[in-house]
Amino acid sequence: MKRKAERYFEREFDVIVVGGGMAGLCAAISAARHGAHTALVHARPVLGGNASSEIRIHISGADQSLRKPQYAESGLVYELMLENKARNDFFSYSIWDAVLFEAVKKEPKLETFLNTVMYDCETEDSRIVSISCVQETTEMRMKLRAPLFVDATGNGTLGYYAGADFRTGSESKYEFGEPHAPEKPNNHRMGNTILIKARDMGRPVKFTPPSFAKPLTEEQLKYRMHCAKHKIDPSMAPDPEEWLRLSGTSCRGVDYGYWWLELMGDGDDIIPDYEKIRDDLMAYAYGLWDHIKNHGDHGAENYALEWVGALPGMRESRRFMGDYILTECDMLGHRIFDDAVTYGGWCVDLHAPRGLLDFDLLPSECYHFSGVYTIPYRSYYSRNIKNLFMAGRNISTTRLALASTRIIGCCATGGQAVGIAAALCTKYGCDPRELAPHVGEVQQLMLKADGFIPGFKNTDPADKARSATFTASSYVAGGEPQKVVDGISRRLDDDSHAWISDRISPDGEYLIMKFPKPETISELHLTFDSNFNYPIRITMAYNRQIQQRIGVPPELVRDYTVMFERDGRVVKKVEVKDNHQRKNILKFEPVECDSAKIHITATNGADKITVFEVRAY
Repeated sequence: MKRKAERYFEREFDVIVVGGGMAGLCAAISAARHGAHTALVHARPVLGGNASSEIRIHISGADQSLRKPQYAESGLVYELMLENKARNDFFSYSIWDAVLFEAVKKEPKLETFLNTVMYDCETEDSRIVSISCVQETTEMRMKLRAPLFVDATGNGTLGYYAGADFRTGSESKYEFGEPHAPEKPNNHRMGNTILIKARDMGRPVKFTPPSFAKPLTEEQLKYRMHCAKHKIDPSMAPDPEEWLRLSGTSCRGVDYGYWWLELMGDGDDIIPDYEKIRDDLMAYAYGLWDHIKNHGDHGAENYALEWVGALPGMRESRRFMGDYILTECDMLGHRIFDDAVTYGGWCVDLHAPRGLLDFDLLPSECYHFSGVYTIPYRSYYSRNIKNLFMAGRNISTTRLALASTRIIGCCATGGQAVGIAAALCTKYGCDPRELAPHVGEVQQLMLKADGFIPGFKNTDPADKARSATFTASSYVAGGEPQKVVDGISRRLDDDSHAWISDRISPDGEYLIMKFPKPETISELHLTFDSNFNYPIRITMAYNRQIQQRIGVPPELVRDYTVMFERDGRVVKKVEVKDNHQRKNILKFEPVECDSAKIHITATNGADKITVFEVRAY
């Protein structure tokens, strides 16, 4: 029987992002917001990658699970989490999926292709010319062209097809002098994991394992916390708190887990082993639950297995080589690069070489350090494919550096920076390497979009608020109004970097911005406090859920009015109600004014007002 004509189309974009995990999602939204006609190609039906409902890893970052709260990631990833927090106090992953889907759909310069697999690319003169894709749900084949591409696939599939230089496995300690690297290079890699979720049903529940389940014994699990009644042997764990962290338990012990249910495969390359690893993970997941339910008293009599992930989350595969390879030494030395575009702070987190099958090892060795490090722009583009950016866990690092930069929060902020850089390459008509003279613009746009780069502050010459004088109705010592233009939009150590009122009076409090001469303003940026000491991420883990507060952060300003004045007369008024975001951008028809009064009448519950930054354009 003759086949009907193939469904096919060709399209052109300014930027094409392949991979819709948090890195690719942030890259695509960021590129579109900064003016580039962008395509996001994603093989799955939902966005978020490892953070999506399909895999359900919660977003961790530089704050190291509240060890260093002042370094929590802000910017686009935080905006998305705040949006979710405003709608989703019950940790529904379906709502989280909807928040991410809405975020891409409301960007006019962004087109998203879900269920769309990139299976080939065309290259010419060390450049990617086009990618070939198929949308499985519609049987539509497509060829997408662009002058710029972002590989956010995790595995680096696009870069691999294009011939980009990459590494796998670990460097020796003698190549870069990394203190925790092995004596000789090896092919160790962190493995893949599926998570499981159980629920207390309030009555005894039986469990019958499937025939493919692989049994596990208490001896094999002795270094992996897996029950509510597990006793810590001080001889095995001199630091019980660290044992609890490394063993991956939740407060309830059996309701959520287990990140250490991890396998690397038996071959030299973890990618072609993916399906075999998935099958083995599924077998061990059910075998583990069978052990918890049916072999010994694990405090799980009333628990029923509610969800088992079917799509393993991957930690490590290819790392593409850029013009700079980030190393563990850079991290431990808290290096501030001149071309830094984001930062990281997660520990150097190395998992047991064989994962679950290393029964006599702790599942992870985590080398902690104080503070944070920056990541240079040169680590986000390929050194040999001229028009290829990387975003996510495939950026240019050693394996030891990857052990920290692979964390989702770090991947997301890096993706945001890459999106900005890609948009600027479109603006200047240049390749990623050629954007180097404009890296200062990338940095300033990242800060303007509520990103954070340690060692850098707002120096934007277009920001007219920087020349203004600020007064306020009240303030506390250390929270003077002029701090809203000191260039840093978060509390760091003992400096608030914010105006902090000493009260909220019945009529509200106000902050007045007075320009030295009349200015024409069409955009006002306000950054409010959301208190990084409390997490807001979507999570299945009970012990992470109970750290969170009900509703949006009470410190956030809720209701306010901005009145622009000229010669004492109000020439423009903008009113905001029910705000739940940290970063507010008000856009309006241009108005000439000599001052602006920001009158705040309510927070979301706090008894003081905190404003970190005011910008005017």
